[in-house]
Amino acid sequence: MPIYHTLGQIPRKRHTVFRRPDGGLFAEELMGHEGFTGTSSLLYHTHPPTTVKSVRRIRETAYEADRDETLRHRHFLTSRMRPGGSPTLDRVPLLFNQDVAMLYVEPDEQDPHFYKNGQCDELVYVSKGAGVLESTFGDLPYREGDYLVIHRGIIHRFKLDMAAGQTKLLVIESRGHIRWPKRYRNEFGQLLEGAPYSERDIRRPTELRTVDQMGDFRILVKQYDGLNELVLDHHPFDVVGWDGYFYPWAFNIYDFEPIVGRIHQPPPVHQTFQGDGFVVCSFCPRPFDFDPNAVPAPYNHSNVDSDEVLYYASSEFMSRKGIEFGSITLHPDGIPHGPHPGRAEASIGAKATTELAVMMDSFRPLKVARPALAIEDPNYHRSWIESQHVQFNPPTT
Repeated sequence: MPIYHTLGQIPRKRHTVFRRPDGGLFAEELMGHEGFTGTSSLLYHTHPPTTVKSVRRIRETAYEADRDETLRHRHFLTSRMRPGGSPTLDRVPLLFNQDVAMLYVEPDEQDPHFYKNGQCDELVYVSKGAGVLESTFGDLPYREGDYLVIHRGIIHRFKLDMAAGQTKLLVIESRGHIRWPKRYRNEFGQLLEGAPYSERDIRRPTELRTVDQMGDFRILVKQYDGLNELVLDHHPFDVVGWDGYFYPWAFNIYDFEPIVGRIHQPPPVHQTFQGDGFVVCSFCPRPFDFDPNAVPAPYNHSNVDSDEVLYYASSEFMSRKGIEFGSITLHPDGIPHGPHPGRAEASIGAKATTELAVMMDSFRPLKVARPALAIEDPNYHRSWIESQHVQFNPPTT
């Protein structure tokens, strides 16, 4: 994240004497990627962040794959998922491989605990809802359409705005680091003029609230494919100041500036984030191709080295029939996919689209997590030969 930011009080020089009002030293903590060579921030705690009273393993979180590995296109309907629960503890795994995982949750509870992912960066797409992401770096308000980038190791808590309606969160876990695509940056890390967004679109924590409180404070840490409870003897949001390049941040999908052309543009023009082993793209409302003979709908294509996943954040998508808000389609490597019957013809002459979707392309095969089977449309792979897409029928148990 190549934007320097600072909040609160910090000394003029790093690693120098910085005293609390009672005369003791504030405790420094350096957090960052790749040891001491990646992006980092230096935080100043009222109490040492190491004062843990107890630890225990709560539960395992390793994902279990569908045993049926038959090659086919697949469709999952998150609207069939039972809503409710915690924004951190009740996430349902849908797809995963060695590099990336996709999970989904519709929480309706405020977490009493604090949370951090110790094994993955998280990219959380707020499909519905609003609130504040509280963290050791301060408060980061979020709203519908936001991508929240929460780097590994950051202690945080979702404060849901219950008045904003039901929250729907799509969570992408990355074993590597989530970042801006390299081709959007110059050698100094600044976003280029031709990038589809600029630094002005990136929102950073706005208010640092220092809490100096002793007691028992539960931090749930996801590490080694399990949830671990650490009880700290003080409130973890005891930071009085910090500076650096490592912190949670937000970018709204409506601030993405679509790149359009006279003839159909390929999916890489929609890329928004880069990970290790995957990319994330945003399909946003935009004008269609403006050549009179252009076919705006995407052409048939074979993913010969990647799996394509689309989360439909609206009920409209130019090339698809039978999808709804919250649908997720998986088009795996090895078989071609393309527009549904009639969609290419219907797109000719159309001026614009209101579609909204999040795409994740992985460069290693994805597995379907077993909980996703309960919300799968088993007939999706036949939808290219049927005039009316077969309605979803829940599997019998």
